[in-house]
Amino acid sequence: MQETRQQILDILRERGEATVDNIVSDLEAIRGSITSVTVRHHLSKLQDDGLVDMPQMRHRSTPGRPRHIYTLTEKGSAQFPNNYQSLAGNLLSEIKRNLPDDKVNVIIEGVVDSMVSEAKVPVEGHLETRLEKVVTYLNAHGYEAQWQVHDEGYILQTTNCPYHGIEDKDETLCHLDMRLISKMLGVVPRLMARISEGDEACSYLIPQSSVEKSH
Repeated sequence: MQETRQQILDILRERGEATVDNIVSDLEAIRGSITSVTVRHHLSKLQDDGLVDMPQMRHRSTPGRPRHIYTLTEKGSAQFPNNYQSLAGNLLSEIKRNLPDDKVNVIIEGVVDSMVSEAKVPVEGHLETRLEKVVTYLNAHGYEAQWQVHDEGYILQTTNCPYHGIEDKDETLCHLDMRLISKMLGVVPRLMARISEGDEACSYLIPQSSVEKSH
């Protein structure tokens, strides 16, 4: 990765959140003079790569224009070493080892419900509007998702598995994804392909008949 962009990611990781002025100040301490225009250019590129979130506007406690606050996305945070995957994998293994299947399903449903609540996808309206919201949420969580029109309805694809590296022999996390997408869309899609089975993407078909019922 380009050095300045990596330094910006390092700054956002250390600070948690930062304005352009914060980043300029920190970069100047590292490498000398740099302009806010240059920093905004690099931030834009990092947003395109899904590593930095769109800025949040925050009002000042003193007079002046609101500030734009930048933070890392989950994908951006994943660029740094962490123990999340190991911890998540061990937790999942222990849950499945110590609880019967019906209890595991209750926990998974609870996780899905929490994610659906976080996503805030509208329960009504045109399916394409909901697809856009679903894709936005999935991309913010590392799925690299997109949707397109298909002869039979719509195809939703995710080309990255955010759970890659977590041992999941009975594909509990794959089932979690299916439940999550179903609940966010309000439509149960048909699984067409799966990364865990060697396909290039997880693909979900939303049939035209389901689309018509959702209006």
